[in-house]
Order: sequence, then structure tokens, then C-alpha cells
Amino acid sequence: MTEIFQPPVVVTLQLLISPLIEAGFPGTVVYGALAALFVCVLPLFLLLALVRLGKVTDHHVSNRKQRAPVLLMALASVLAGLLVLESAAAPRSVMVMVLAVVAGILVLAAVSPFWKMSGHAAAISSSAAISVLMLGPAWLPLLILIPAVGWSRVVLRAHTTGQVIAGSLFGGLVMAGLWWLLRGWLV
Repeated sequence: MTEIFQPPVVVTLQLLISPLIEAGFPGTVVYGALAALFVCVLPLFLLLALVRLGKVTDHHVSNRKQRAPVLLMALASVLAGLLVLESAAAPRSVMVMVLAVVAGILVLAAVSPFWKMSGHAAAISSSAAISVLMLGPAWLPLLILIPAVGWSRVVLRAHTTGQVIAGSLFGGLVMAGLWWLLRGWLV
């Protein structure tokens, strides 16, 4: 569960479906792919390079002291991606999704030096909640992934139950709520 539903995978899928609500879909999926490149793919490759160089312990950034710098590096890539997406006239739904991710990165980076809130839980809960909000109640079964991923993080002793609950609430309420608000203002 931890590997299949790790944040780069979950957020990539979310970005790919984000233009689904736009006129011109599936042609607009290219913008979701471009967003995924800057939000997930490039930061993941940079992270893997840091792991290979011994600067970061593992690709889940288990050492919380290493999280803030890695998240800030990811933020730089995401902000560059926002500029590219804006100049390419990306659909607003993609821009809104990226902005919700920016909020998530900022909060996780701010909290990480003090506490290890689960990024896995935040990613799966925000993606599941946004999918339901975007696509309707038929997608409610996705919500079962939230406790499943959280359970895997606790069983692997990567997080405490409290860290998983905090990540789940943050992703499902704050990030998805921000997406909802921005969608109303920008789309």
C-alpha cells in the first residue's frame, strides 16, 4: 500500500484527471501531464538522486529533519511548473490542483522540523476527497483507501496513528477544501 499509493503516484494520477472537468477533455490531459512533470516527476528524480548521493536516507524521507529541505526543493519545481502552465494557458482546473498541492507542501515543510505528519495520508485523503467532489458520489469508494494507506504507514512504523490521522484530516479537509474554494474562484 505504501509504495503503490505514495504521494508522487497519487498526486500524478490526480493531476492527470484534473482537466477531466474542462471542455476539450481528453485533449486537455496534456496539461495535467505537464503539471505532473513539475509537481511529481522532477522532484522525485531529484529526491532519488539525493538518496543515491547519501544526502537523504530514503525515498520516503523518513528522517523528519531532512523533510523540510526536500519539500522546499519540490516547491521550487512546482512553482516553476506553475509559471510554465500559466504561460501555456493551462486549464484553470489544473492550476487549482497545483495550487492545492503548493498549500500541502508548504504546511508539510513547516510542520516537518517539529513533527512527522504523514504525507502519504495527506496525499491519498486529498486525492480521494477531491475526486469525489469533482466526479460525484459514485467515487465515494475511493475513501476506503484513506484508512488502508494510513494502516500501512502505522504497521510499517513509519508514523504513529496520530500522525496518520493528522495527515488524513489535513489532506481531506484543508487541501480538498482549498481546492474547492479555489475552483469556485478561478474556474
